[in-house]
Amino acid sequence: MIYNLDGIAIKLEKLKPGDMGEKPCIGVLDRSELLLWNSHLAIPERILEECLNGTVSKFESHDGFDYVNLLIPDKADLLGSSSSISIYFRTNLLIYICDDTQDYSLLHSIISRIEQKEIKNLTLERVLYEFFDLLTAGDSLFLENLEQEITELEESLFAKEKKDYIKEIILMKKKLLGLKRYYEQLFDLSEAMEENENELLTNSMIRYFHILTNRINRLSDSISNLRDYVSQVREAYQTEVDISQNRIMQLFTVITAIFLPLTLIVGWYGMNFPMPEYHWVYGYPAVIITCAAVSLLSIIYFKKHKWF
Repeated sequence: MIYNLDGIAIKLEKLKPGDMGEKPCIGVLDRSELLLWNSHLAIPERILEECLNGTVSKFESHDGFDYVNLLIPDKADLLGSSSSISIYFRTNLLIYICDDTQDYSLLHSIISRIEQKEIKNLTLERVLYEFFDLLTAGDSLFLENLEQEITELEESLFAKEKKDYIKEIILMKKKLLGLKRYYEQLFDLSEAMEENENELLTNSMIRYFHILTNRINRLSDSISNLRDYVSQVREAYQTEVDISQNRIMQLFTVITAIFLPLTLIVGWYGMNFPMPEYHWVYGYPAVIITCAAVSLLSIIYFKKHKWF
């Protein structure tokens, strides 16, 4: 739906395609509605195709209008598919295009704020800024929760119950990589908006976008720090695995060292030669006692040197 917007709008008037005038208009359309409205919006054919198929994040500044396509991840499912939203912005016209306007709560939130007069100095550029502001609202808390999740993962590495954490660590790295790409695209877009090539923004709004750019940059830095944290957790886990393997190998080495003298004795008496001990009545018990003594002395020696 497309609405007529004046500078101090208390109420938005729904427009029909034939009612398009010179007043500022804001639109929230799904991709099928865009085709119905385009004869009145006059979006260039190539940009129209981009709006209908937008699968790549980009910002383009053309003669008289700006075009944006964003891939926005679902924070509840960072490994799932991202939703695509396109923005067409020119003088007196701001259009949001997404797959299903009924499911995109952020756009409805903006319309609701406009209807309730929560946005002061209402202009199209202000509405555009409010969209990106809401897009990043609460992200600091979201990243804090991610950090807490990584901390809990790190603490569980040293719990008594051992399990393979590699899968969880890899999944976390994938989530952070997706967020890193997302904030990078937002940062590039906000910087491009600051350049204001088409002069669609006033100086005051450029300052707002500059603040937004700094905020996104801080969020991007936080993601980089979290990725470093996950790398440290993985190194700590790998170290713990190596230590466990070394303990196992050490145990096998001790066992081998204990039984090596016994193997020598077995080999000695296994030779096909007549030995005096064969004719000694206490020969067999003496060999048993010797083997037990050798094993006991080996265990005492290894214990004293803290081999196990």
